[in-house]
Amino acid sequence: MKYPREYIDEIKLRLKVSDVVGKTVQLKKRGKEFIGLSPFKNEKTPSFTVNDDKEFYHCFSTGEHGNIFDFLMKTKSVGFGEAVKILAAEAGMQPYRFSNFDKKKDLRFQTYKNIFMDYSNYFSEQLFINDNRDALDYLFKRGLKKNIIEEFKLGYVPWKNNFYQDLLKKYSEEEINFTGLYYKSEKTKKYVDRFNSRIIFPVNNISGDTIALGGRIIKEGKHAKYINSPETEFYKKGNMIFNLDKAKELRSNTEDVLIVEGYMDVVSVYASGVKNVIANSGTALTERQINLIWKFFKNPIICLDGDDSGQNAAIRIAERLLPLINENNKIYFSIMPSGMDPDDFIKMFGKDELFNLLKKKEIIHFFIWNFHLSKIDQRDPYEISKFEKEIKKIAYSIKDETLKKYVLEEFLEKIKKLTPIQSSRQNYNFSNFNKKDNFKILRETKILHQKRKGLSKIQIIEFSILFIILEYFDLVSDKTEELSNIEFISEKNDSLKNIILDSLNKGMNKDLLNSKIKMDYAKIIAEINENSNIQIITKNKTDQEILDLLHEFIQDHKDQSNLKKIESLEQKLINNLDENSYSELIKLKSQINRD
Repeated sequence: MKYPREYIDEIKLRLKVSDVVGKTVQLKKRGKEFIGLSPFKNEKTPSFTVNDDKEFYHCFSTGEHGNIFDFLMKTKSVGFGEAVKILAAEAGMQPYRFSNFDKKKDLRFQTYKNIFMDYSNYFSEQLFINDNRDALDYLFKRGLKKNIIEEFKLGYVPWKNNFYQDLLKKYSEEEINFTGLYYKSEKTKKYVDRFNSRIIFPVNNISGDTIALGGRIIKEGKHAKYINSPETEFYKKGNMIFNLDKAKELRSNTEDVLIVEGYMDVVSVYASGVKNVIANSGTALTERQINLIWKFFKNPIICLDGDDSGQNAAIRIAERLLPLINENNKIYFSIMPSGMDPDDFIKMFGKDELFNLLKKKEIIHFFIWNFHLSKIDQRDPYEISKFEKEIKKIAYSIKDETLKKYVLEEFLEKIKKLTPIQSSRQNYNFSNFNKKDNFKILRETKILHQKRKGLSKIQIIEFSILFIILEYFDLVSDKTEELSNIEFISEKNDSLKNIILDSLNKGMNKDLLNSKIKMDYAKIIAEINENSNIQIITKNKTDQEILDLLHEFIQDHKDQSNLKKIESLEQKLINNLDENSYSELIKLKSQINRD
């Protein structure tokens, strides 16, 4: 009796070819393959190769070729059934017990696939009928061309269609309804198409068989924007990855794969030329899904929307998947700019800029660290204490003991630097006083301190911000919105800041900016360089550390501005109790406490 495909696929998913073959053949790593002496012929020069990505072995001297089952059958002289039993035990799976139910299940699956094939074929044709021009225009407006629409077999289900009756000519009512493509209306007691008035996205299993659909409404309204097929015997959302059947063909060229949020994101990014892109089919990324992804790609990059919900979803995924990482299987995160999803980003900036954004990806434990750190007041020891306990707890969840040790050490080292004393040690290298460079830094800092005695705190903050955005002009392009929301006390400082932001928005390079401001702002630039100790602090800092410093200064500026307003309002209220002024005062104090 035939084994179910999903049972065989599960064995292949759990076992690498190199692990199975390596018990018989001594293998050595060579690039993305393994080599060894042929088990089928006596030889002195290795001609036997194993490729885990493509799931096969090949012997150049004999022409023998196959998968893990073939290998056991040929080296152990066993039949296919016995090979399955051996490998299932090796994979930690229970032996499969055949019954009449299995045969019926296999037949049901064939029928199930055929119905989905007929349905998707029919409605992919409907998309190009004139009556359904609105749906096709919608896809064209989203930047999709006909070849991409056809490659993904996108379709459209018109409101009035009689395809259910057509299906009844080939299949029983029970078989059709089992697919979840239709449901019975409580009012009419008739079967209604679940994807009425929606563009449909075929969802394929790893073998390329369509077993479910996603549907997107084209006219915004009271209905849900996206819906998915209900779960069935053959479709479990937590086991499915949209477009993995296509993306896995690229595994020999890259170890990276981009994980986005939805069907349209996948299709749009794919259409731009980035074809190693997948989505997790409308559910939170599961352990099963990430293990399936790791089977083909070692470095998945989770790329979610840049809004609050996208970031919150990302941290939930990160903390759920962190226990699973090891030295071979990593997870990275890349968050879109605020208010944008990958589809929006691609259309606005193009493929090359997406690649540049992905270069700034954060490995999972640093992403978790930075997320939680951004939520606390680093000047509050109580919050730091709470943060330390939480971040340790998260690190302890890593199952790989060796990796857990090193992640914890990294976290503890970073925690030390959150205290003022440790920060000073970091900036001025107090542990290495005997070095001339460190004395030089200290001397420079002391001189700056003397110069800065006549400046207010907010002036120093403004100088620090201006120094960073002038010196690291190309780095701060993502901070323009945040910078535009603060107003400098000094009109001259504010004017310079606005010119820099305007130059960033226009895509001007640093050299052009310098030539633009050289004459009018020479005096203030000299003053910045003379009085801002940030030029010392930023030495040898990473790009991310520079951006973190900028964010801190912006927040400090907001706090100082609010404090000045509070002082002014309190003085005003002493002389005249004004209700509007009192309300504004309460609002400002609440803002400071919240921040």
